[in-house]
Amino acid sequence: MPEEKPRILVVDDEPNIRELIRLYLGKEGFAVEESEDGEDALARVKANPPDLLVLDVMMPKKDGREVCREVRKTSSLPIIMLTAKNEEVDKVIGLEIGADDYLTKPFSPRELVARVRAVLRRVRPAHEQEADALAFNDFTVNHDSRELRVHGQVVPCPAKEFDLLWLFAKHPQRVFTREQLLQQVWEYDYFGDLRTVDVHVRRLREKIEPQPDEPRYIKTVWGVGYKFEGAS
Repeated sequence: MPEEKPRILVVDDEPNIRELIRLYLGKEGFAVEESEDGEDALARVKANPPDLLVLDVMMPKKDGREVCREVRKTSSLPIIMLTAKNEEVDKVIGLEIGADDYLTKPFSPRELVARVRAVLRRVRPAHEQEADALAFNDFTVNHDSRELRVHGQVVPCPAKEFDLLWLFAKHPQRVFTREQLLQQVWEYDYFGDLRTVDVHVRRLREKIEPQPDEPRYIKTVWGVGYKFEGAS
């Protein structure tokens, strides 16, 4: 049987934007579905979750931020957000509410394709991945199932957060600069600033640290970057 194409749900109220994305992703072998508003998108995600969500911020009924927040309550579905704005605060807000990536319009369709591929590589089916897991006092992280459990409870962990945590956990006591983390976790030429790393570290701390303001695991190395300490 032929391999099933990855399904991408494109949510944007501009038909020309949806068409552009559909053409480029379709040429690259993706199965593209379209939605024009946030309420319809949430209904589609609930009924038949896609492999990845391309989500515009400014939309009728429910905007992209509301949709992202709703999805993140129950799912680690990969999300790439689109916006017509180019303000840094919008980008940071998008990452803080759980988006895996963020592109501003006008964007390069080829760049969007590259980012979609990079995210899907990180969430490929478990049978294609190395079976491995690491356990610590407060949480376990399983690379085979891409599952984070904190005190035995599964905690939704978006793709980039998971890969960042896995990189830290596999290299205890190693100090990473922010530039190194961007290069190793994001996997492509990332056109953003280093605060992207800080946002993801803060979100990870909120998930795994007993006291996020006094981290036990992900330590800040002032003037350099971060390191992971696996001991209690």
